[in-house]
Amino acid sequence: MRALVLKEYGCLEIQEVPTPELADDEVLVRVQVCGICGSDVHGMDGSTGRRIPPIIMGHEAAGIVDGVGARVSGLAVGDRVTFDSTIYCGRCRFCLRGRVNLCENRRVLGVSCGEYRRYGAFAEWVAVPAHIVYPIPQSVTFEQAALIEPLSVAVHAVERVRPRIGDLAVVVGGGMIGQLVAQTVRAAGCDSVVVIEPDEYRRELARRLGASSALHPGEASPGKLAEVCGRPLADVVFDAVGTAESLALALSLLEKGGSCGLIGNLAPEVPLPLQAVVTREYSLYGSCASQADYPRCLHLLAEKTICVDPLVSRIAPLEEGPLWFDVLYHHRQPMMKVLLTPN
Repeated sequence: MRALVLKEYGCLEIQEVPTPELADDEVLVRVQVCGICGSDVHGMDGSTGRRIPPIIMGHEAAGIVDGVGARVSGLAVGDRVTFDSTIYCGRCRFCLRGRVNLCENRRVLGVSCGEYRRYGAFAEWVAVPAHIVYPIPQSVTFEQAALIEPLSVAVHAVERVRPRIGDLAVVVGGGMIGQLVAQTVRAAGCDSVVVIEPDEYRRELARRLGASSALHPGEASPGKLAEVCGRPLADVVFDAVGTAESLALALSLLEKGGSCGLIGNLAPEVPLPLQAVVTREYSLYGSCASQADYPRCLHLLAEKTICVDPLVSRIAPLEEGPLWFDVLYHHRQPMMKVLLTPN
């Protein structure tokens, strides 16, 4: 089969590789579309340590079941499906508590980090465990279903923070996850949602997708928040970037007793204004991946509660993968999500 292989750091090429062998508990999916995730873009240069070549990346995908293992039930050849990026064991203490994203044996599709290598979906076929595969409703397209993975990250983050109806929410970062968090908190009942993002293209996209306001970080302040929302501080904030500057900005806009969701982690360590966290009784919630939120996310898409179509900047054949990785890596165009089509 054809696959887009990270041959060495910074070098992607189309190669002929063996079609995956199917284990008894796996499903073979003929990939229709696979999105380029920011973690793939960052990982291709070796900076994350989680894409050690050679590796077939790709974990935001949807396709058609082309084969089922001997012990698989509930799925059949021809089914339209998507699948989680997290492969969890279902047996460890975290899985038994329902916290599958913290699985002690967790693996991620399209990742090679030394401890394991798991090929992903930038290929004509991918084999995935049946317990992370979900049928796609007829009203949801393959392209929309491919964005379930980032949507599930946003849904999990919002569930961690649990905003209340009528809350004012601020989202720092207007990338893919930030845009989806903004929509999710609005669907959860927040009256006003403000996205803070330096890029005008992304700010306009946030407004288009329902944000009450979109501000440049340079103008984001309690005074500006009061001007656009009638209140100087937010009940909940989300840092979808993960730098010292983004966290400081998020906390500077948080009301006493408020909650902060920490999703982005561009920097492994950042300063924490401990005195403010303690004396203002902030609640900080780390959020990693998702907890089997795919059925809920599929429902949100099927009911048109969340809109993902405007987030797709380009749909291109798999053969153009190296080109679009280069565009995204070097920020050559204002873009959000690029989807590759292997079949």
